[in-house]
Amino acid sequence: MNLQLLHQASFYLMFACVALAIFVSIERAIFFRYTTSHTRDIDAMIIGSGRALDEVAAHLATHDGLAAEAIVTLAEERARARNGEEIDHLSQALYLTMKTRLNHRLWILDTIVTAAPLLGLLGTILGIIETFTSLASSGISDPKGVSAGIGTALFATALGIATALFVLLLINYFRDKAERIADHLKTLLLRATIAPHAADLREIVRAA
Repeated sequence: MNLQLLHQASFYLMFACVALAIFVSIERAIFFRYTTSHTRDIDAMIIGSGRALDEVAAHLATHDGLAAEAIVTLAEERARARNGEEIDHLSQALYLTMKTRLNHRLWILDTIVTAAPLLGLLGTILGIIETFTSLASSGISDPKGVSAGIGTALFATALGIATALFVLLLINYFRDKAERIADHLKTLLLRATIAPHAADLREIVRAA
């Protein structure tokens, strides 16, 4: 068994974890930024423009984004709902679906937080075994070489812990961000639920 190769592989795996965490973080940051901006725009459209929900949904039908998709679905299903209870259930189902999509891929960061220290410990154990195997075969001829080997082995544990701490900060930030966006989306759904139909809005305008 090539212990040196396994020791190096543990380092490569940790570097791969860091690269994967950075990729997921960039993807989630872009997604959260776009979703937040788009949700604010739709919120302002529903509150400030005085437009009906189905008119807003028709405008958003060609738009991408989590909030636009939820509003279009809500408008379509509300037209078929028989009572307010069904609309409330639909709104809650859409909220849960959006929350799940907001937390998409965060499990990868959670896994890295758990795996990185274990990979570091594995690298340390393999490095120490490699060092003592070399000692057993050649004897203690160079104390500096022994110290360097053990130092390299311990570096794997330090790298694993540092990776876990770095990714832990990222996942806590993204979970907090996801909760804030989910709350905003829930508020948007509640406002959209009570928004009038186009026909009702026209009747209100005529009566005024």
